[in-house]
Amino acid sequence: MLGLLEGIEEYNNQGALLGLEGVEDGELLGALRKMNPIQRLRMVSKLSNTGSPSKGSRAEMEKFFGELPVNIKEALVKGELRLADSIIYSIKPVTSKTIKLFETQDDKEIGLRNISNSKLPKNQAFLVSGIILLAGTSADTSKDKIIATNYKGLEDFPAIANGEFNLKSNKKQIVPETSNAVFKSGNNRNVPLGYYKLANPRLIHDDVLIEMTVELGTMEGIPQNTYIYAAMHGTITTP
Repeated sequence: MLGLLEGIEEYNNQGALLGLEGVEDGELLGALRKMNPIQRLRMVSKLSNTGSPSKGSRAEMEKFFGELPVNIKEALVKGELRLADSIIYSIKPVTSKTIKLFETQDDKEIGLRNISNSKLPKNQAFLVSGIILLAGTSADTSKDKIIATNYKGLEDFPAIANGEFNLKSNKKQIVPETSNAVFKSGNNRNVPLGYYKLANPRLIHDDVLIEMTVELGTMEGIPQNTYIYAAMHGTITTP
């Protein structure tokens, strides 16, 4: 166990990674008694040392260590996986009142989306800390023009701002039906444009379906060739 601790010193909440959460005091004391005095001292020192407090999405992710699948926990402990900042994004056209941002037929393509089949790759778990929603009007429907579109805040798209969105993972709600007005952050210089910080971050596991849907009450005033840029910001496990 001492060797495992050497590999996870950069993390707080190490006990959750090692499976020590919920371990009876007697079991832990028994394991400590089996160590020689030097090992015991180092183990107690490491378990009691919380290190420098993490910040932002990383700190939120560390609170969810206990919910990570066993294979991902083990890979983090062994150093095969690390934590990294990430944004999972997708761009879709506004051609009806219902816009599905992540779909099972989607392929990963630079500038349009960075996951395939509406799922995270194997061994990647993602903690959703915030969501971004922007909109833009493309010169035409060609891929190059869509990617080169200037995506702006929803202040310029009232019909979209007055709609709703929801986010699900594995058919479970991460964010229920919520007004798109939360993305109108143009006057808030403390957050990126179109950013909505979740007060209740949630973990998305690998290989489960991600669903994000925007629902509009009207298409009035939305220009032709308008597209929505949706993104989830947070911390991900990565090699």
